[in-house]
Amino acid sequence: MRQIIFSLVFLLLTGLSVYSQSEKKTENETSANEESIKTGWNFGALPTITFDSDLGFQYGGLINLYNYGNGSRYPRYDHSLYFEISRFTKGSGINRFFYDSDRLLKGIRTTLDLSYLTDQKQNFFGFNGYETVFNPGWVDDQDTTDYHSRVFYAYGRKMLRIKMDLQQKFGSTDFGWVAGFTVYHFKTGPVDIDRLNKGKAPEKQLPDIKGLYDKYVDWGIIKQDEKDGGWINYLKGGITYDSRDNEPNPMKGIWTEATIQFAPSFLGNGDYGHAKFALIHRQYFTLIKHRLSFAYRAAYQGMLYGKAPFYSYPLVMTSFMKGAYSEGLGGSKTLRGILRDRVVGKGIIYGNAEFRWKFIRTRFINQNWYFALSSFWDWGMVVQKVPVDISHVIPNPDEEISDYFSGKKEKLHNSVGLGLHIAMNENFIIACDYGIALNEQDGTSGIYIGLNFLF
Repeated sequence: MRQIIFSLVFLLLTGLSVYSQSEKKTENETSANEESIKTGWNFGALPTITFDSDLGFQYGGLINLYNYGNGSRYPRYDHSLYFEISRFTKGSGINRFFYDSDRLLKGIRTTLDLSYLTDQKQNFFGFNGYETVFNPGWVDDQDTTDYHSRVFYAYGRKMLRIKMDLQQKFGSTDFGWVAGFTVYHFKTGPVDIDRLNKGKAPEKQLPDIKGLYDKYVDWGIIKQDEKDGGWINYLKGGITYDSRDNEPNPMKGIWTEATIQFAPSFLGNGDYGHAKFALIHRQYFTLIKHRLSFAYRAAYQGMLYGKAPFYSYPLVMTSFMKGAYSEGLGGSKTLRGILRDRVVGKGIIYGNAEFRWKFIRTRFINQNWYFALSSFWDWGMVVQKVPVDISHVIPNPDEEISDYFSGKKEKLHNSVGLGLHIAMNENFIIACDYGIALNEQDGTSGIYIGLNFLF
């Protein structure tokens, strides 16, 4: 994959108070300045510009509005509204609204996600991790010997997602329940080569050949009744334990959830009725008060029964969306530095461990800020495989089955990296992570600019 990224992290964190009462003062953690308690409405905005040689320029931005009420719970907010609209000039884009509040329904935390995500070249590397082969030269147009196409490991995908979760604690304890529903609609198919080639010089155009997705359809690994996408409708229920001292970046506490998602046939899922179980444990430790912490996440997700369509395998279950995508393994929200969706199976385990150091805390333009550095190790693997019948695999004359299926067993995929986070008023956090894959079968590295700590 060849991608050129211009990272314009133009921090328009003006943090303007649309409505504000008098600010109350608290003891600053660093004793360097006084930190004020925010009231009323505050917002942060982040425009980003990227460029991809196949997708074109990305343009747009995001705004996150926070209402702190009278400030008595600061840095906890009463309402959070998040809006993001961005486009690539070749047709991909993000359209998202996310709402979070424990005041809409008294005593119940309500989160709502409405998203329409379009990907002209959604990654597809097959199933079961290292049991499938990634050939870097096939997507490198500078490799005159092995080059196939820059979008060989890709397909077109449009995804509509409507997700609502309700959570409530049992009395004054840290235990609670979570329930919700998620509606997905996927439209999938081959990459639109003609659209991506429009306006390109002949020597820069993508060749009109079949990619891996097309081959999986031809070989029957992706079935005819799932290749074009469809609906998935989930009901969810589970239990949680949450003792974090601060949700955006805890210094201590535990956040654990065990949930089951049902996609019953009678709910519009047809022949793809199934259920999934997920257990996610996160824990946070203070190493130096107010300054240095250690955090880790360990998770399992697997199928309990039934069969699911291929486009549902990358979906990663969570009770709280940290970004536009919750899928993988691989990419900004799971294994940083590893190719997005490189590790896909019916059941997965994954984990992250990182040190977080708040090295600057200050006041600027009437807002509270801190800067934090992090170092991390991410890992994951498939533990429940997608059944793959290779008896009908017919490679091209100059290829072998071993070019697609390694014959090797799956093992841990690992990456390491560094991050920089800039936080305004504890909640609006700009994140920049750089991860390096430790196996060339997982890619090389990745830079991710967005919002929030990973977990």
